[in-house]
Amino acid sequence: MRLAWDWLLPVMPVPYVPTLGPVHPDALGPGLADVVRVAGTGTFLPWDKDRRWAERKDETVLPDMIEHTYVRTLIPTLARRGHGTVTVYAYGPGHGDAADLAAKLAADHTAAIARVITFHGPHEDPPAGAAVRASSSANAPRLEGQEEGPVRPVDGLPEPVQATFAAFADRLTSDGFAFLHGQMQAGTVGPVLTVVDGGRVAGAIGPMETMTDSAGATRLLPQYFGVLPEHRGQGYGRALWRAAMAWGAAHGADYQLLQTEVGGASDRLCQAEGLTSLGFTALTKL
Repeated sequence: MRLAWDWLLPVMPVPYVPTLGPVHPDALGPGLADVVRVAGTGTFLPWDKDRRWAERKDETVLPDMIEHTYVRTLIPTLARRGHGTVTVYAYGPGHGDAADLAAKLAADHTAAIARVITFHGPHEDPPAGAAVRASSSANAPRLEGQEEGPVRPVDGLPEPVQATFAAFADRLTSDGFAFLHGQMQAGTVGPVLTVVDGGRVAGAIGPMETMTDSAGATRLLPQYFGVLPEHRGQGYGRALWRAAMAWGAAHGADYQLLQTEVGGASDRLCQAEGLTSLGFTALTKL
């Protein structure tokens, strides 16, 4: 199905593309149709941040079920990972119909999870429930030439200290670090930056990698980011974040996009560091 950009743009308060996530406003345009063009093929678009984690794209648009008018657009997707998930990305009014569509498609595709994602502009109050802020660092201080301070790449630590990363990752499994540790052992990801306390890894951010977006700009890709509970409140999170921004600047990154839980520690840090809010997404599971 062909998407009419002049219909979609007025009802898209957040630059967020199904299967891709938030994108830089300058990279948002009629090329959005590319996610429909590759639907069902398992092919990653060249600027898809997830292509570093798998050989095939799991989430795919269901093009025959898109509802597209000049007042609203519903774009459903299907992910087969686990027991299956149907997501309807709802741009514009009519969220009740979006829920009905998600439930129907979940039944049709025997997917265990049906959900709806709605979008709310940066000047709106964050919606109640599971609200996530999308932010851009494009206009934040670039932090070029920052001193390293307490932050070091994990592979630059003494071997006994490096060995403590496994226990750190195990404790922050829910933050994705166990998965990241596996990727690090396989040698498939970029550098991971750490802070050390008492001879053990206390916090980390990574992997540090860049990618060219659809407009030709260089994007610093999202990282796993965490500090052990007993070491929070000591400035380690800010030190890691600033070191990551400095790494991005040194490697030609024009911006970074992040998604943070509204009101959470990472969200507060991003706002304090001068990131620009692009708006909010809210996820409703049926």
